[in-house]
Amino acid sequence: MAAAYELGIRLEMVDGVPVWEAHPVLRHQMAVDRIRRSVRRAPHTDGGCGCVDYSDVEVTFADGSIKRPDIAIYFRQPDDLDSAITMIPEAVIEILSSGYEKKDMLIGVPFYLEQGVKDVVLLDPRTGDVTHHRRDGVRKLRSPTLIRFECGCEAEV
Repeated sequence: MAAAYELGIRLEMVDGVPVWEAHPVLRHQMAVDRIRRSVRRAPHTDGGCGCVDYSDVEVTFADGSIKRPDIAIYFRQPDDLDSAITMIPEAVIEILSSGYEKKDMLIGVPFYLEQGVKDVVLLDPRTGDVTHHRRDGVRKLRSPTLIRFECGCEAEV
C-alpha cells in the first residue's frame, strides 16, 4: 500500500477487491477539516461516547477488508496506535470526490453498514447534497446540516 501512496493513489480492499482513488483535492480536504472541527458530544445525551474522530486512518475489518474513511468517529481512542485500527467506527463520513462517487455510494455505504458502522454520511462538497445512511433508512439533507449520530455525537456536515 505504501507504493500506491507514493504514486498518488489511495488503495483500499473491500471483500477482497482492490478499490482505488486519487489523493483528495483541496475542496475535499477543506470539507474534512471543517467537519472535524464540529464533531462533539450532542447536548442532553446519556451515552459515554468520547466522540474521538480521525481522518484518513487505515481501518482493518474482521473480514480482512481495509478502508480509509475520510472521517471516522469512535466511542473512545482505539488501542491500535502503530498499526491499522481494528475497532469498528461508530460513524463514518465520506466526502465525495469527482469521478469516484460510486466508490463511496455503491461500495462504501453497504460495506460499512454490514460491518456494524451505525451511521454513514456522504457529502458532495460541490452540490451540498448530504445523505445520512443507517440500517433503518436514508435521509437526504443539504449542507450545512447538523447530524446527530446514534452514539451520541454530532457534527455539522
